[in-house]
Amino acid sequence: MGKVVLVTGVARQLGGRFVRRIQRDPEVDRVVAVDAVPPEHHLGGADFVQADIRQPGIARVLAETGADTIVHLDVTGTPLGSGNRASLKETNVIGTMQLLGACQKSPSVRRLVVKSSTNVYGSAPRDPAVFTETTPPKSLPSGGFAKDTVEVEGYVRGFARRRPDVAVCVLRFANILGPTADTPLASYFALPVLPTVFGYDPRLQFVHEDDVIEVLRIASHEPRRGTLNSGTFNIAGDGVLLLSQCSRRLGRPTVPLLLPAVTWAGSLVRTLGMTDFSPEQIRLLTHGRVVATGQMRETLGFQPKYTTAETFADFARSQGPGLLPPEALAGAVDRIAALPLAGGGHPPTQSAN
Repeated sequence: MGKVVLVTGVARQLGGRFVRRIQRDPEVDRVVAVDAVPPEHHLGGADFVQADIRQPGIARVLAETGADTIVHLDVTGTPLGSGNRASLKETNVIGTMQLLGACQKSPSVRRLVVKSSTNVYGSAPRDPAVFTETTPPKSLPSGGFAKDTVEVEGYVRGFARRRPDVAVCVLRFANILGPTADTPLASYFALPVLPTVFGYDPRLQFVHEDDVIEVLRIASHEPRRGTLNSGTFNIAGDGVLLLSQCSRRLGRPTVPLLLPAVTWAGSLVRTLGMTDFSPEQIRLLTHGRVVATGQMRETLGFQPKYTTAETFADFARSQGPGLLPPEALAGAVDRIAALPLAGGGHPPTQSAN
């Protein structure tokens, strides 16, 4: 018999896309799609089971389906529908605990794939230039989705110790972008004017949603010869972009604000329901974050199709034209950056478009 793959978080676009993709693999006999709410998109030939992973009933779903591969995608930074931050944290953390408890009791489970995030490294002024999978963060995230991912990974490590017979793969994704991406950073870049932290130009990495689907598919199967589909892996496209480069390519002006004003602006845009501007998001837009991806290539055997720049270009095309032509915006930014700042300060880092 082929594999029985159970996927959580299928009401989101990313989960729905993965369900449609994995069922085309010849090794897969059945796909069980799980979420607390019915998805608005189609799931192909998958069997949808409406279940809340925060409830003990998820154990019954695993037992009845006999799933041998669990792909846990219901760890995310954006609420679904009318959800709020509290319900999101419950799903991320309590939901993961309940799911892992069900997996621990299930003799059929042989492989677990967990969607995590490079947010686990945090963002701090004394961070290393590049994080590897074993680099400890300078300061642990204090809240928001970043703290959720730290807690989730802690529970996953505990499960791996209790069930050494299960191959566990944790994928730490950089910021996911693409035409249909629903992430806090995608919401931020969709703003007509981008608030930034005065004097900072952070380095950012992106991973394309198409590459996310493909690496999840690879991690869900038995490893190919010479690869290992268990462990923790950073997943990101090659290269980096500065925030100033991103704004130029979008054709969106930036409003540099002193850090207290950025925090106030974050509260305002959250109130308007426009985007997640949590303290961790502000730290990312201040200090940036770059991760090494050698293990992704050498051990997992995955090579992204899109670089960071190509990922952002595809996202930018889906956003339509900005308020200003990119060329005119780039010239204006350069002229402003060249002006001496009052009080003997230094201009923000400049970069080529």
